[in-house]
Amino acid sequence: MKNCHCGSGRQYSDCCELYITGKAKAPTAEALMRSRYSAYVEHAIDYIINTCVSKGGKDDIDHKSTREWSEKSTWLGLKITSVEKGGLEDSEGTVEFEASYERDGLKDVHQEKAKFKREAGADGTPGEWLYDEGQIIPRTIVRSTPKIGRNDPCSCGSGRKYKHCCYGKKAD
Repeated sequence: MKNCHCGSGRQYSDCCELYITGKAKAPTAEALMRSRYSAYVEHAIDYIINTCVSKGGKDDIDHKSTREWSEKSTWLGLKITSVEKGGLEDSEGTVEFEASYERDGLKDVHQEKAKFKREAGADGTPGEWLYDEGQIIPRTIVRSTPKIGRNDPCSCGSGRKYKHCCYGKKAD
């Protein structure tokens, strides 16, 4: 048994896995946001795509690049910073979040203000929550390893200064 990736403190099997596997529908916009983060960690790309509002064109999510981002990143955690509406009786909601990850030796935080909506079902009951759109909030990328200075010893082990060794060499 493992804790859920979304940071809820619950077991994955009793939390986001229920939504990702289709055993239940996310009851709130925040629950959907948390399950979408867990889907990135679990590489459940179909769930990510299926929980988006389809715009029917170029604005739809790109399956290949989404899978690549999911698989090539080490997911470090999710922090929900604010929630507006998105409850059991609402038809829209906004969740601002920070998703921390590492990729290619760089730690980054994807910060977004995400809008969710749900339309009423044919019988008038509330439909399922879907991700509608988001506004990315730019952040500064921080290195996960120290930057090698020009006067530091070269990382190749030659014993020479970096500026006189591998600095400026092009990859073959």
